[in-house]
Amino acid sequence: MNVQDVLAKMQELIAEQFALEAESITMDTSFEDDLGADSVDLMELVIAMEEEFEIGEVSEEDMPELKTVGDCVNYLVNKQK
Repeated sequence: MNVQDVLAKMQELIAEQFALEAESITMDTSFEDDLGADSVDLMELVIAMEEEFEIGEVSEEDMPELKTVGDCVNYLVNKQK
């Protein structure tokens, strides 16, 4: 999957979890600042990512780096290589 494919799927996951329009979610969307996500929201999203993209478990060391949608998209693209 390329960046655009991963972004489209992430937009779907985030839109569903946060009750938003997928089109309103961009690579620059911040989970905390723009979506008001708390740690529980982020854990649920990471679990959804793990299942959707079949990447195994996201390590606790990587979690703090996933602050924006773009961070997650790039992380997922790199995990698939």
